Amino acid sequence: MTDIPYRNGLIIGAGPGISGSLTRLLRAAGIPVVVAARQVDRLAPLVEAGAVALPVDASDAGQVERLFAETEARIGAPEIVIYNASGRVRGPIAELDPAEVERAVAVSALGAFYTVQQAAKRMVPAGKGAILLTGATAGVKGFALSAPFAMGKFALRGLAQSAARELSPQGIHVAHVVVDGGVRAAHRPDPADRPDSTLDPDAVAQCYLDLLRQHRSAWSWEIEVRPWVEKF
Repeated sequence: MTDIPYRNGLIIGAGPGISGSLTRLLRAAGIPVVVAARQVDRLAPLVEAGAVALPVDASDAGQVERLFAETEARIGAPEIVIYNASGRVRGPIAELDPAEVERAVAVSALGAFYTVQQAAKRMVPAGKGAILLTGATAGVKGFALSAPFAMGKFALRGLAQSAARELSPQGIHVAHVVVDGGVRAAHRPDPADRPDSTLDPDAVAQCYLDLLRQHRSAWSWEIEVRPWVEKF
């Protein structure tokens, strides 16, 4: 039994970090999960944790539509949808390749829109669901040499705010999570002289589950998570 009021979940842009932690927590709560990414071979550990892995290029509206249809066939229409995909290209603005910028923004922003749209088509008739969008520091302040990432994440935050205002009155919890810092990984541990300087993915995932447990009389549309030692 679980106190999470949703039956199943879909995570787009899945990988070993926050998505991996989310998958394990949801599966531990007995919730079926589909995880999707362009490279499904990277999702083998999540399949071992009990998830169903499906391929998707989130920047392609048709592929996102097919992913939702396949998810519905496998585990039912998803009541939890989490968008973790993002595109990033770095460099001086004058030197950036427009095609690469277009691709990066398409993944971060358009893919999120396609996802929210498909989720809404299923959740609005049901009057229930949760859509969580993974943001970043770049969605609040743009950094030098990272304009495309900021563009995509600013658009993602605007989408979340607009969708929350439209869909919350229809019973759908939309929330934007500002991940304000680097996420700890096996290949990127905290320096010995700076413990806790990165975000523990399990702790971040727990924040997502806390959002899912919120009563609708006190829904958050946005939360920030950051290392306690960070200066901000």
